[in-house]
Amino acid sequence: MKKQNSMTKLVSTNGLQYAGYVAVAKTRAKVLKIFSYVIPVRRPMLFVGETSCDELCDMLINEGSTNVFIVTDSVLNKLSIPAKVTDYLKAKNISYKVYDGITPDPTFKVIEEGLRQSVAAKCDSILAIGGGSVIDAAKMIAMAQGNNCQPKKLIGILKARKPSVPLYCIPTTAGTGSEATLGAVVSDDTTHQKALSIDPRMVPLAAAIDPTIMKGMPAHITADTGIDVLTHALEAWMSVNASVETDYYAASAVKSVMHYLPVVYKEGGNLKAREEMGIAAHYGGIAFNKAGLGYVHAIAHQLGAYYSIPHGRANAIVLPYVLEVNREASKKRLAELAKKTGMIKDGQAIGNDRDIADHLITQVRDLINTLNIDPTVKGMQASDFDHIAKAAAKEVSDTYAVPTYLSASEIKNILTKIKQASDERVDTDTDTDVKGNKVA
Repeated sequence: MKKQNSMTKLVSTNGLQYAGYVAVAKTRAKVLKIFSYVIPVRRPMLFVGETSCDELCDMLINEGSTNVFIVTDSVLNKLSIPAKVTDYLKAKNISYKVYDGITPDPTFKVIEEGLRQSVAAKCDSILAIGGGSVIDAAKMIAMAQGNNCQPKKLIGILKARKPSVPLYCIPTTAGTGSEATLGAVVSDDTTHQKALSIDPRMVPLAAAIDPTIMKGMPAHITADTGIDVLTHALEAWMSVNASVETDYYAASAVKSVMHYLPVVYKEGGNLKAREEMGIAAHYGGIAFNKAGLGYVHAIAHQLGAYYSIPHGRANAIVLPYVLEVNREASKKRLAELAKKTGMIKDGQAIGNDRDIADHLITQVRDLINTLNIDPTVKGMQASDFDHIAKAAAKEVSDTYAVPTYLSASEIKNILTKIKQASDERVDTDTDTDVKGNKVA
């Protein structure tokens, strides 16, 4: 029988055990706060606009790179997205090698292969071109190469002894903000459970927000990744470890998402909206880098692992339920955010803080509906809920400073509501034919 760790035991609904879970989690949250303000975390140099990729390449060259390992995925490579960079490098007589083996939620095997190829090609810098999975993989490859070790040795906090190989990023989605963060997520090859590596030296040296690269992103991916940005910002804002600095970036990201995400969802070629969403993603990354995340991500990570749901969509499914749970503890903060971001107009009679928080939650729900994000989790099993709840609770206790700590039963209650909503949606779809007519 698999031995339970102490934190898993503490998550149960028993009063004393739950109190112990909260005490441990709050202590860790305080340690993380001290860590985030004592350990210096650099900000990547940020280039923005239609020439930003060229400017990033110029910096890379000026820093001494002569042989670049380009990390991307097969879809982007087939679409010739890296060509904007490789053509420029070729014109500057800079050697490069492209590795397009990155998969969604990359596993250790995928990253180890990238590391092998980079070392074999004797590359002296790494450039990620892709979404969060590509950037996280590039971070792990760069850090493992710099430390001459296998990626698994880097799982945990401050496991590296040396800096990474110089790392640069060009995000192709406005979502994770991974180009601004000090962590990377890797999936186990067998269980697909996610492991985290955290080190300030993992932050890239520079990033380019190029709207022309993002303009071809499909609408459903634009929607999913955009809600990931919103979730980062909202969870950072509600974090107990929030500060004046993180509040600025979180509020800016929320305001941009609420305004520009519906625009870019409908008008994929709108470069202004693409650029603003790219900046919002970057700001969201800066915010949660120090303030942390919360139960939305903790539960969404498990839904992704168990049911193969894209991360952004998993966030969109979970977000409204966690906002409801946090409403009482965070009503003052949510009301402040609603006012700061223009969700409440000057002079608008809306009521007390709870009413304003409700108004914000309603607007978030409306945005998700506007984006036509599928709210269902297919194949969801109640028998999985114990394991999901314990894993989510452990993730929160280990790494986040949340406004409300939930017991296992409270997390399972959220999962039950998601399952009920999913089942109802499936039943409705089954009862309606393709022409929208009810069937017998």
